[in-house]
Amino acid sequence: MQARANGLYGPSIQVDPSFPYYQDRSPESIAEEIQLAGYDVVHYFVVNENIVNREVIDAFHARGMFVWAMVIGNGSFSTERFPEEWPEWQMGVLRPVEDGFWRFSHFSEGYRNWKKKAMAELVTRYPFDGIEIAEPYFPEWGGVERGVYGDVGPHAAKAFYSAYGEDMPDFEDEASPRHYKKVPDVYEKWIQFRVDAVNGFIDEMMNGLGGVRDVRPGIKVATWSLAVDDGEDSLLRLRETQGLLASSMISQVKPDLHYLQTHWPDWGRGDLPADYVCKYAPFVEEIRSMHPDLPLGVQADIGSARSMVKGREWWNAFKDNVKQLGYSTFTAYEYHIGGYMYEDLPVPVKAYKATATELIISFNKRISLESVKSTSDKIKFRDAKAIISVHLRAVEVDGNRLILHSDSFPDHGFLVEFSAIHDTPDLWLYPDAGVHESPFGTWIQIDS
Repeated sequence: MQARANGLYGPSIQVDPSFPYYQDRSPESIAEEIQLAGYDVVHYFVVNENIVNREVIDAFHARGMFVWAMVIGNGSFSTERFPEEWPEWQMGVLRPVEDGFWRFSHFSEGYRNWKKKAMAELVTRYPFDGIEIAEPYFPEWGGVERGVYGDVGPHAAKAFYSAYGEDMPDFEDEASPRHYKKVPDVYEKWIQFRVDAVNGFIDEMMNGLGGVRDVRPGIKVATWSLAVDDGEDSLLRLRETQGLLASSMISQVKPDLHYLQTHWPDWGRGDLPADYVCKYAPFVEEIRSMHPDLPLGVQADIGSARSMVKGREWWNAFKDNVKQLGYSTFTAYEYHIGGYMYEDLPVPVKAYKATATELIISFNKRISLESVKSTSDKIKFRDAKAIISVHLRAVEVDGNRLILHSDSFPDHGFLVEFSAIHDTPDLWLYPDAGVHESPFGTWIQIDS
């Protein structure tokens, strides 16, 4: 087994194994494809703490890769196998939001207790190298105007009264004497109350009795906060609207790494320039003023919406800019939704004989079994002089791997030529890009 990569430095990528792209293939093929793409650090997106693929983690580790467990702090996309009382954990939002995401209150004792136990079990049951709480904040940027502002439910109201002896501000009735714009002193308390809640929630999960560091001393911990380019007051507005102030979060939690997550007003732009992270300088400066030596990372989104999918050229320019700006690491949501998946042709990048009768050829992306069922005109074997006759007794596809079985592979080195090997658009987030195929005459060397 290779020595484990350092998860605080260098390229990394987010991976959500629940997507169809990762289904019906071996964990080894998943890990190999990610590593061949240039990543030795992955952020395993734990959509539900009760559903984790141990074999995928082990496959990453077998290749010396570092695996973060990335959990969501302010809710869940899945409540499968949650306790029966989970509906009681929900935060209050000005208007109901039905978007497939359940928002949970930072002030719900039931949720906090369950979450801490779930995270502790996550790092004791599975050999993650690090853990991070992404999206620990309150909703939402422009939330009061859009009706997605929270937490304004009973859990928050009770906690605020307990802390300050005051009713929480009113965010709906402009005629109310307690409307937030009419009670600036109370509103400032409310803003700080929310910052303290976010920081305290993460601190309890990571550092509390029975929390992550208690049950797994030495595990790496990363914190996450948002960054956005929306005017000179963006940093203060994030504190006000979403309870985020990175320097205070870092001071309380004491992580090994902090990530700046690209906020949706930025990542949703189809015209977002690859050097947009330059505009995050105020957020970096705010952190560096108190934590000058902490490794910093930045996260991009490369394909969540069809109109903003980022291609390989953009992604390479982004990485160059991040390096020039001095970030220790970077990542993106999510590996298989990047524009390169819709752009790149399937080509072989690695090949070797697993045994004398089994040849494994690894492509840069997942390939279609249907496209290799008839191999006579798609796969040919050559040496330096001519075509070699090789009888294939079986052909398999495992994700990005083409596995050929034959009793007549040459003992000396030879070439394998391909044509019309297809990729798998039916397994992409947006399958309308159409099928790509390997160009005629594509080849790879097989050593003796």
